[in-house]
Formats: sequence, C-alpha cells, structure tokens
Amino acid sequence: MFNLELFINGIMTGAFYAVIAIGLTLIFGILKLVNFAHGEYYMVGAYAYTLFAAATGLSPWLGLPVAVAAGAAIALVMERLLMRPLYQGYTNWRMMKDEYAIIVTFGVSLFLMNLATQVIGPEAYQGPELLQRSRIFVGPILLGGHRLVSFAVAAGVLLLVLLFIHYTPQGQQIQAVAQNRFGASLAGINTARVSQWVFAMSGGLAALAGGLLSPMYLAHPMVGMLPATKSFVIVVLGGMGSVAGSLVGGLIMGVLEAFGAVYISYQYQDVFGFILLILVLMLRPWGLFGERAREL
Repeated sequence: MFNLELFINGIMTGAFYAVIAIGLTLIFGILKLVNFAHGEYYMVGAYAYTLFAAATGLSPWLGLPVAVAAGAAIALVMERLLMRPLYQGYTNWRMMKDEYAIIVTFGVSLFLMNLATQVIGPEAYQGPELLQRSRIFVGPILLGGHRLVSFAVAAGVLLLVLLFIHYTPQGQQIQAVAQNRFGASLAGINTARVSQWVFAMSGGLAALAGGLLSPMYLAHPMVGMLPATKSFVIVVLGGMGSVAGSLVGGLIMGVLEAFGAVYISYQYQDVFGFILLILVLMLRPWGLFGERAREL
C-alpha cells in the first residue's frame, strides 16, 4: 500500500513536470532552439497567481487564468521582439542562430529574475490553496487536497493540449511547421503566426504550473530555476521535439523521484532524474520517443 501511495504521488508530480516540459518541447519542435528563459514563465505564473489572490481577495481559481495570461503575454513579447528575427530571413548575421538564441534567452532569464527582485522583492510568497480541505482519502490513500485538485487541473490541461495538437487545424499547422517550416510556408501556412501560438502556449503552460505549485513551493525570483532544469532533462529524456516523450518523461521523472527519496535519500531527490538521463543518453541518445538521426 505504501508503494502504491508513492507511485500515485510520483504520477501527480510528474504531471506538473510534463505541463512545464511540453511548452519547452513545442518551442524546440518549431524553432529548433532551447529557451533558457522557460523557467521564468513559471516564476511569472507563480507571482501572478499569488499576488492576484492577495490583492483582490477573490477566489484563487480566478488566479489561474490570470497566471496563464501573464505567462503567455511575457512569451509573446519575447517572441515578437527577440525570437522572430531567427525565422524571418536574417541570414547575413555574423552570429549563428543557436548562439544568438542561447545568449538572448539566457539574458532574458537573468533580466526577469532581477526585475522580480527589484520590483517585488526577494521575499517568498505562498499562494492560496485551491481547496481548503487539507487531506482527502482516495480509497485507502491519503492525499493533500490542493495537490489532488491541482493534479486534476494539470491532467485536464495535458489532455486538452494533446487533443489540440492532434485534432485541430491549428494543431496540424503546428505539426507541419515542426516537420518542415519552409514546406509549410509553401503550403500557405503563416509560420510566424504558428510560432506566436507556440510561444503563447509555452508561456501559458509553464505559468499555469507555477500558479498550481505556488502553495507548495512558494513564489520568489529564483523559483523557476529548478523546474526549468528538470524540464530540460525531461525533454532530452523523452526525445527533443516529442510531445508524447515529454509527457512520459515527466511521469517517469516524478515516479523516480518519489521512490528514490524514500528508498535511497531525500537529499538527493533531484539527482535521480539526471542519473536516468545519463543512462538514456548512453543507451539511446535520441531519447525514448525521439527519432534517430539518419547517418550520412
């Protein structure tokens, strides 16, 4: 029974990881770059959810769409001002695209963290719980009320994202641009608009996770660093650009941490995912669901 409880808690944690990682996967799939400012979308969502509830006194449920909107807005501004030159024919740069993306996204990450420190302060703020009931029995297993409700929200959002990508015209356009950006443009798809959708989704999903987890992990300027690092691990683990891989990788990461913290050491809980990543890279470098590169 104890192992079942660990497994369920690991799945719940993994769902939050997957929500964060899928946004990073979508950006890589479209632009073939890694967004080092992804953790700051999480931080913005945590702050938006927490400060909205504290300032208005309204239901914390209303803070979730506020968090999503804040994360999506930051991502859209970043896409419009900094990322769009990467795919609008700026071929005469002295700096390569990957180098530019690394420098710019890392700079945005530092800027947002320092901006939050100066404007809001370095103190940590705890977000309100969505469900005031502290403990809920699900059969014989005791779960935290907010954690259970947050998991339900995260699972529902993951399902909607998968349905959106696979069964809507917009999702099919995203898949087309991810497969061949130039070919998609020849087919009449507005690739710049698709990139906007992807950045908005990425920022909104990470911000949603930040809002959901703010009662447990608090909101402070550096809160996005660890989730972002784990999302990078999950994306590589599942396969770069694979949405299904990010989902499965997030669940594996959550379960591994849950069991490792109990049976090995809680102090090294955040290390187990990196150990699994090293093993996967040794045995299957293209990830669990990634496509193996063709040999020339």
